[in-house]
Amino acid sequence: MNGCPLQDVTSCLNVSEHHDAVEPSYAPELRPGFVLDDRFTLGEPISRSGMATLYRAQDAQQNQTVVVKVPHLRYEADPAFFSRFEREDQIGLKLDHPFILKFIPVDGQKSRPYIVTEYLRGCTLAHVLGQTRPLPEKDALKMASLLAEALQYLHSQGVVHRDLKPSNVMICCDGTIRLMDFGIASAAAARRITVTGFSSIMGTPEYMAPEQVKNQKVDERTDVYGLGTVLYEMLTGTIPFENENQFVAMNDRVTGDPVAPRKLNPRLSPPAEEIVLRAMRRDPVDRYQDIAAMKADLDAPERVNVTGLCHRLQAPRWRMGLRETPVIAGALLALGFISGQALLFLLLKHFLAKR
Repeated sequence: MNGCPLQDVTSCLNVSEHHDAVEPSYAPELRPGFVLDDRFTLGEPISRSGMATLYRAQDAQQNQTVVVKVPHLRYEADPAFFSRFEREDQIGLKLDHPFILKFIPVDGQKSRPYIVTEYLRGCTLAHVLGQTRPLPEKDALKMASLLAEALQYLHSQGVVHRDLKPSNVMICCDGTIRLMDFGIASAAAARRITVTGFSSIMGTPEYMAPEQVKNQKVDERTDVYGLGTVLYEMLTGTIPFENENQFVAMNDRVTGDPVAPRKLNPRLSPPAEEIVLRAMRRDPVDRYQDIAAMKADLDAPERVNVTGLCHRLQAPRWRMGLRETPVIAGALLALGFISGQALLFLLLKHFLAKR
């Protein structure tokens, strides 16, 4: 590839470095100039999520600029978060592919939890979509094909990403991409996880596959669905099942199909629509059975067998229950319990005040 993958859409230069938002750290001692473990000299924070801060840093051992990811103080003592953070580092260090974020090993005992990765210049796919949506079909299919190549390697290593979304894709200025964030990646036959903290542990609600919402076993086909949702957004400019209420959005993806892409973007070709809808089938058995099959269609859309999936779509219906959607139902039950306790407390307080 020469230049940025989406060079006809946007310039990767002078847009964002590694991530989009820049906010101060929760750890005041990690100020610019602080040397971490006698190796990494921290610069200004370049991004902060709800759980961690990313710093640009200079690696004295390798004489290169890197990124140091440090969890916020309130999470460092949390065993569940620490396990997730440690797993992300372990998975990242064993991966070696040009389209996957490179993790840098740190020898010896760390003074605190942190992860070191390569430093990238470019912008996230989320940033691109914030500037231009929908993307031209050719560019969207090309980007999806590059991601499919990264996922194909990931799956060959026995890892399922489980959290594909535009903000986890970096478009680099050297013409490559990087798939990032392995915080909830897992072995292909991972055990189920609990309802607690579903939004941060199981995936991002807007991009979760139906089996994730149902808290069922995930495998490579979960990433097929995730790539389908990203492609849907690139082609239509809209997130499938978008709703201000995330519980409604998750219920919709379990009980129904997305709006046909060509209804939202009539300029799309039938093969492009077919690829998206086949990837986003609710039952994993009906999807592409591996990412290689999806990539083959992305690379040669003119050969796609258009079966008319767009004419067999079913509108979502409301069906709430522990069997069908345990994650949603469990979360709502928890919210109901908390609300009930709060109401009981207020009534008791009111009663005591009158006595």
